[in-house]
Amino acid sequence: MMKKAKNTICLWYDDDAEEAARFYAKTFPDSSVGAVHRAPGDYPSGKQGDVLTVEFTVMGIPCLGLNGGPAFKHNEAFSFQVATEDQAETDRYWDAIVGNGGQESECGWCKDKWGISWQITPIALTKAYTSSDRSAAKRAFDAMMTMKKIDVAAIETAVRG
Repeated sequence: MMKKAKNTICLWYDDDAEEAARFYAKTFPDSSVGAVHRAPGDYPSGKQGDVLTVEFTVMGIPCLGLNGGPAFKHNEAFSFQVATEDQAETDRYWDAIVGNGGQESECGWCKDKWGISWQITPIALTKAYTSSDRSAAKRAFDAMMTMKKIDVAAIETAVRG
């Protein structure tokens, strides 16, 4: 039996936590679906036997999906931030999330179809805006502020001035 993590992120879904978990497992490396637990009795948003919780991992982070019904919605106060190596990896994750019923936002943020926010953040961007060269950092930051999906080449161009 796998040792349960002491701290797990619990994500509230209407009724499709298992679908979300399977999407994340298919999309991101070091991600998987673990146990699927069915309700032992009726509850406010479901019946005995319905999927109640799903244990899953997203890029090494233990999560629990709870099918709690429509009472609570996700918002940008919580997001997964995914550090990407290059434009191809950035495009792959962005396109998977947005192309599967999600939506684009600004500055590398997008939402999946369940309302979970994702920051698809190229390492080149993080290095650029945290640079000790403050004018290069500002140019990179200003360039980022005009983008939806991050364009690594445009960030690198901005750093060079």
